[in-house]
Amino acid sequence: MTYQIREEPGVQTAMETLSCRTGSCRDFANLFMAAARKLGLAARFVSGYLHAPPSAVDYGATHAWAEIYLPGAGWKGFDPTIGQIVGTDHIAVAVARLPDSVPPVAGSFLGPPGANLDVGVWVSKLD
Repeated sequence: MTYQIREEPGVQTAMETLSCRTGSCRDFANLFMAAARKLGLAARFVSGYLHAPPSAVDYGATHAWAEIYLPGAGWKGFDPTIGQIVGTDHIAVAVARLPDSVPPVAGSFLGPPGANLDVGVWVSKLD
């Protein structure tokens, strides 16, 4: 089944992601958590960053994934968006039971008329 990337803010329910066949990393993590919980496993939502090789347009991005509690192994991270187990390229910032408890970083800027604010996030590894 092919899914489209959804850019709108907020987190869809698992059923919305399945029926719309579209989702963000937050939506896919929420769907993965719902499936794990249906199987009786504890699940939690993780928000952070994903390191990717830099390019002219990509220096890393905010990202979300799920962690599942596996008896005997503890909490293990799974990234359903890219289909991988969470590794060293995943940088966790916040963990919560529900995605709504961990909104993406947001803020505001007050300045004089005509002022401009340019911000960005660069995720890089230190060797």
